[in-house]
Amino acid sequence: MQTHFDALIIGSGQAGPFLAVRLAAAGLKVALVEREHLGGTCVNDGCMPTKTLVASARVAHMARRASDYGVNVGPSVSVDMRAVKARKDLVVRNAVDSLAQWLGGTSGLRVIRGHARFVAPRAIEVNGETLEAPKIFINVGARPMLPDWPGITDVPVLTNTSMMDLDQLPEHLIVIGASYIGLEFAQMFRRFGSRVTVLEYADRVIAREDEEISREVQAILEREGVRFLFGVREAVVSRASGNASIRIALKAAGVAHEVQGSHLLAAVGRRPNSDLLDLERAGIATDARGFITVDDQLRTHVPGIWALGDVNGLGAFTHTSYNDHEIVAANLLDGEARRTTDRITAYALFTDPPLGRVGMTEAQVRASSRPALVGVMPMSRVGRAKERGETQGFMKVLVDAETERILGAALLCIEGDEIVHSLLDVMAADASYQVIRRCMHIHPTVSELIPTLLGSLVPLSDTH
Repeated sequence: MQTHFDALIIGSGQAGPFLAVRLAAAGLKVALVEREHLGGTCVNDGCMPTKTLVASARVAHMARRASDYGVNVGPSVSVDMRAVKARKDLVVRNAVDSLAQWLGGTSGLRVIRGHARFVAPRAIEVNGETLEAPKIFINVGARPMLPDWPGITDVPVLTNTSMMDLDQLPEHLIVIGASYIGLEFAQMFRRFGSRVTVLEYADRVIAREDEEISREVQAILEREGVRFLFGVREAVVSRASGNASIRIALKAAGVAHEVQGSHLLAAVGRRPNSDLLDLERAGIATDARGFITVDDQLRTHVPGIWALGDVNGLGAFTHTSYNDHEIVAANLLDGEARRTTDRITAYALFTDPPLGRVGMTEAQVRASSRPALVGVMPMSRVGRAKERGETQGFMKVLVDAETERILGAALLCIEGDEIVHSLLDVMAADASYQVIRRCMHIHPTVSELIPTLLGSLVPLSDTH
């Protein structure tokens, strides 16, 4: 059986559904194919559920700190993981149901549940049915990887996906990987009450960030009781007895260690789902890591086929996936010429306090050899942070000394994931940093110190 459409969309992550509705609203006959979960990783086992868990963990953390604020909540704080999971499940279920209703009520759009595979450059097969279209959009995302450690497949291993099913509190959670996902889970479960040990191959956390950011994030988590081992090599995983059901023998910075825990979480990265599509039948190319190669308008080298979201390797974030759909829709439907190269790097680490990041790191600015200015402000100088008793972290901004354009910023502070957008918007407007420096901000807020920070810039060459 063959069915013809104007457009086929494979995958319902943060690009697929919105693009499907845009195309259908433009009068196209559209099919959206999803093999597992409507909403993809973000809604089901990524952003939405993890940030719901982070919220519960923060409440537990603040309850333990209640006496710091003159509030008495009793001798101890306990966490009911079944209730925590039930709250998370409800948030996710409501989001998925809302998405299903929206898609189901869109005229001209057919949602198909099943595993799509290419059978030709203009055709896919789903559940024994061949679907054809002159335009095909791939939005199939990525999945967690496991480290290549001896014995790791012989023990239960959790990923960010399977962690969503956990309704018990680990006695001792071992986390492999000190990057964004690993750190969020490490702090979260430490606040829930687990002992947490993080194992990292590199010599510091979130190694892509500037060293002082890494040091401060590590210090924040260590103050809460998270243990780190860096420079991990020669790790061998095996089963243990009793509550410590997992044993890992390793060397950290050349020193032998044995770590025993009740649960093991692998947070070492994700691989694209491109290998599940039979791309070779359509002649679609991937790079050495399996990401579908695209140009700056998300087009593959096969005419009529686009790749959006995590599968194209241009940014493993929900917001980059959503922006991919905006770029494609604008180019196809609005007569624009938007490109991925126009957007500014922006993301956040959702520890507490969060890290809001835009543009270049200090290391990148130094490597560019351009004359630059830098401003740094510890949160201990910010009134709102002191009032809230949350003075950990700092804010840093980098500016081009000649053009006065903001080059990048790192805001590791309360509400840093929100405040950073004030800088991002100025960067997107290609405006001088003086615009925000001279702007009157509301008191008392954290954002009001951004103009002060920008008024204290010094030459980057004078700092160490």
